[in-house]
Amino acid sequence: MLRVVQRVCGMVVLALSLSLASAAAHAQMRDFRGQVDEISAKKIIIDNRQGDKVTFEKLDSTTVEGEKTKWEDIKKKDWVNVNWKFTDKPRKAYKVTVLPPQKEAGEEVQ
Repeated sequence: MLRVVQRVCGMVVLALSLSLASAAAHAQMRDFRGQVDEISAKKIIIDNRQGDKVTFEKLDSTTVEGEKTKWEDIKKKDWVNVNWKFTDKPRKAYKVTVLPPQKEAGEEVQ
């Protein structure tokens, strides 16, 4: 009976450890949204219009989805959301979602 309790406790501890490790790894992912300021075959620079311009490196595994589905189709002034890991130095683009064109905030001046 004691062995059964020990095995059950061991499995519970293992399951809890795995779920915490998985949550910690997922929690490191971040999104950065903005307009493409510059793009090349190896990197993309995004301007979030709040004074931040952030560079992301393209990986062989980088996926592109949304309005466009190929890295080569992304152009300057496209709006994108880049999925990246907080711990990466330099930042790497794991997924780029091309968004519909955004209207600029503000009022018309005549």
